[in-house]
Amino acid sequence: MKITERLKRPGKLFSFEFYPPKTEADSEKLFETVKELKALDPDFISITNSSTGAAPYRTVALSGVIKEKLGLEVMAHLTCIGHSREEIKAIAGRLKILGIENVLALRGDIHNIEGIPPKREYRYASELAADLKALGGFSIGGAGYPEKHPEAADFETDIKALKTKTEAGADFIITQLFFENRFYFEFVEKARKAGVAAPIIPGLMPLTSYKQLQNFSKLFSVFLPRVIKDGVEKYADDKESLLKFSVEYASRQAEELLKRGAPGIHFYTLNRSKATKEILKNIR
Repeated sequence: MKITERLKRPGKLFSFEFYPPKTEADSEKLFETVKELKALDPDFISITNSSTGAAPYRTVALSGVIKEKLGLEVMAHLTCIGHSREEIKAIAGRLKILGIENVLALRGDIHNIEGIPPKREYRYASELAADLKALGGFSIGGAGYPEKHPEAADFETDIKALKTKTEAGADFIITQLFFENRFYFEFVEKARKAGVAAPIIPGLMPLTSYKQLQNFSKLFSVFLPRVIKDGVEKYADDKESLLKFSVEYASRQAEELLKRGAPGIHFYTLNRSKATKEILKNIR
């Protein structure tokens, strides 16, 4: 089922995000996780990829296997930085053969991967969304940034880019993760005032390790509330207590988001199931 069709039906939408494994051992763990989360009856799962190299083809292959073997609806991520328009057309054709009807159109990170320089036939995800819309047959998602895209000059510029993306072909938006709900509600309000009508699905991820806290501080332009920092630092050496703290925090986030009108929740799982299972148990 296309995600656009599911969004028109009653009830909140729940989805999980995974990334392609690099080793055989990682593959086994991933499929164990996916099987566990399948029992929670997600509306769809998404498979990420990197901008260049072989990653998009791993994404296509993994998407096809999960759909065929496990019967789950899949959304494949496609980035435009690493591929020409002809290559994107070929990848989209392969997705259609595999029965994949949902695609998340992303620009991708502008950096070299495996020594391969990024290609620049596309400048923005809106251009990729337009090409996918022209090819037909896909429900197309786009990314949104409740705290503003780190490269955008200001929020007004970022919202204009979001509107351009939806006008080009993005049917719905999935947000970057955030830890304060006010960012999501303010983002949605700004988008609606600008004329963006597409559903905006919030993305959540519980912090389950002190290492994640350090990585977020260095790599992501995401605000970390004091309560999050204090909790992760307090339970840094106690995995069970840290998991409990993070699950409870994310559960409160999800409950408020759903109560105040969010169409569903997209969970960034990091290829693990325990935290996501507990959060869904709490909010359902």
